[in-house]
This record gives sequence, structure tokens and C-alpha cells, in this order.
Amino acid sequence: MRDLHMHTIYSDGKNVAEDMILSAIEKGLDCVGISDHSHAEYDECAMTPEGTRAYRKEIEALKKKYADRIRVLCGLERDYYSDDVQEYDYIIGSVHAVRMPDGHYIIVDWTPERLAADVEKYYEGDWYGLAEDYFDLVGQVMEKTGCEIVGHFDLITKFNERQFWFDTAHPRYVKAWQKAADRLLEKGAVFEVNTGAMSRGYRTEPYPAREIREYIARNGGTMIPASDAHQKENIAYGFEPILEELEGYAEEAEE
Repeated sequence: MRDLHMHTIYSDGKNVAEDMILSAIEKGLDCVGISDHSHAEYDECAMTPEGTRAYRKEIEALKKKYADRIRVLCGLERDYYSDDVQEYDYIIGSVHAVRMPDGHYIIVDWTPERLAADVEKYYEGDWYGLAEDYFDLVGQVMEKTGCEIVGHFDLITKFNERQFWFDTAHPRYVKAWQKAADRLLEKGAVFEVNTGAMSRGYRTEPYPAREIREYIARNGGTMIPASDAHQKENIAYGFEPILEELEGYAEEAEE
């Protein structure tokens, strides 16, 4: 079992990289990928250019140190607006924000209060307008970031599990995510089934939503579990039911 999405103190995680690796070993993983946040001008929690250099150096050293116990990969969660163009063992491409014409970034996963205020100011309360712009960026994330893995596809729903702001069955919302999914499926994207918001108490279901996972599976897409762990205890969080679900999709495809 592997977990390729996790963060350390180099970005917004709580533990050092070595502690994350040791926890992965304790949990029985055979491969672990550290994927701290790439530098982006708007993101105060992301790595600095100097921190990125130290990060790469340390993960390379840890690869060698633990080579006989676990496979360690040096990855990166590259934001759509990142200026990091270096090569890594793998890239997770993610959209965390939508940039407005005046240069303001609407960050979709920061706080619900800030997000609601931004939607009111920039979209006059039209959440579907934000969703359309957000998924337009998600559909382009492979070209923009060079990623193999698409991170938390529908992150825009982080604070909306109870449909408080918008209805995820609304035709505008469905059309927006399907268009993005189709574009990514055509390019052979790997979609992560991300349990990060679950482990931190924001959601009871992973990203993407079940109807999106079913759509990806019906259209021959590939999905992998990812914890998006920000502390060592949450590595591989909630993987068992996800692995069973993905196995079920594979069996259906074979029938």
C-alpha cells in the first residue's frame, strides 16, 4: 500500500519528513511520497524557494536512509498558480484558488467566512459562477502543472457538504465538473480519492464526491487513495473502504 499525498513542516504540516516516513513504516506501507506545497505568491503556507531547496535535499537523503525499509518518493503538490518548474518523482496538480481580474485570489479551502465574502463581492453571490471558473482551471491542471495525479478534484465543496451554499446536483455545477473530468480523462489523469478533509473533521466523504467517482470509473479513469495528511497520525487515513470501492469498480469493468 502507498500514500503519495502528505505535508511536512516545510509547508503546512505538523511533523518533520522523517517522522512521516517512520509513521508510514509503522502503518505497513511499502511506498510513501512526501508532497509539500509548491511555492505560489498568494499562499503563505507554501514552501519558499529556499525551503524548497532544503526540502529536496532532505527527502533525497531520507530516500537513502530508509531504502531497506520503505520506498520514499520526493513529490510536490504543485498549485495551478505555482512558479516552481523543477522536476520531482511525481507531481500532484491542484487548484486551491481562482484569481480575479484585479489580482485577488479567492481561496476555496481557507475559511468559510472568507470564501462566502469573496463570492458575494466578486460573483454577487453566484456560487455556480465560481464553480464554473474553478472547474475550468481544474480541467487545465495537467497542462499547467505537468502533473500525473489530480489533487482533490472538487475541493470547492470543502465547506458545502450539507449543500448550504450550492446544490451539487444543479445542472450548472454538474456540467462544470463533467467538462473538467472529461478533459482530464482524455489525458489519462490519475485522480486521487482524498481523505484529508475527513481526517480534519470538515467532511464525512472524500474528494471527489461519490457521483464523480462513479463517473470517473464508468469512463475508464484511474483513481488512487490519498490521505493529504498534515500530521503523521493521518497517513493512510480511511483507506480501507476506498480500496474496497475501487476494487468494486475494477470488477464491474471486467464484467
